[in-house]
Amino acid sequence: MIHTLIIDDEPPARARMKRLLEAVPECEFVGEAVSGRQALEMIPGLKPDLLILDISMPGMDGMALARALQTMDEPPLVVFCTAWPDQALDAFDCDAIDYLVKPVRPDRLQAAVNKVARAMGQRSGELPETKFLRSTVGGKTTLVPLADVVCLIAEDKYTTVFYTGGKTVINDSLIDLEQRFSEQLMRIHRNALVARGRIRGLERLGSGASLMMLEGIEFRPEVSRRKLSLIRKYIRESG
Repeated sequence: MIHTLIIDDEPPARARMKRLLEAVPECEFVGEAVSGRQALEMIPGLKPDLLILDISMPGMDGMALARALQTMDEPPLVVFCTAWPDQALDAFDCDAIDYLVKPVRPDRLQAAVNKVARAMGQRSGELPETKFLRSTVGGKTTLVPLADVVCLIAEDKYTTVFYTGGKTVINDSLIDLEQRFSEQLMRIHRNALVARGRIRGLERLGSGASLMMLEGIEFRPEVSRRKLSLIRKYIRESG
């Protein structure tokens, strides 16, 4: 989770940014400040990972705060958010991760947060590989941890995700998911992937079809005949 502090001297701007952050599941709002000086005093106690920082503020402005952060051993990351598009060069000289121009679009904020997540992974030495699936339905974004995923079924233009908390839809294709998560997911049909660790057995129907029994959900996807011998071998060896 990216603990985020908003710094802007205008209350409407802070309120709007807070609303935008509510739709970014990677971020957790931890506080707000009206000036660079106030933020500098709040940082040691809040320990934010990210500052969303206005530039033009009375007293210590955003640039001055960013320069002060450069003297810290592990400063929070900075994304500038300003009405003025012509200060980007100075912003990046202050080691900013990104530069947003008001009014900020939700997709542009998400792109900036993605950059922050990658930078945090590099700082900690962790691989920046995504370990969740992102679902956006009706303007609401949900992150489904990969560890909770049980089965994925391709349907029309979407992929349905069955997970321990329910089900949702994502835009990712099965081919892309299989390539990204080949160690966790196994292809059992042209339209189905299952989590390897959730496989519990096979059920043979009178029609001759075989269904996959999976831990955590009642739904049983069909196994293609072409994949059947491979699945049986996997079950024997993993049992």
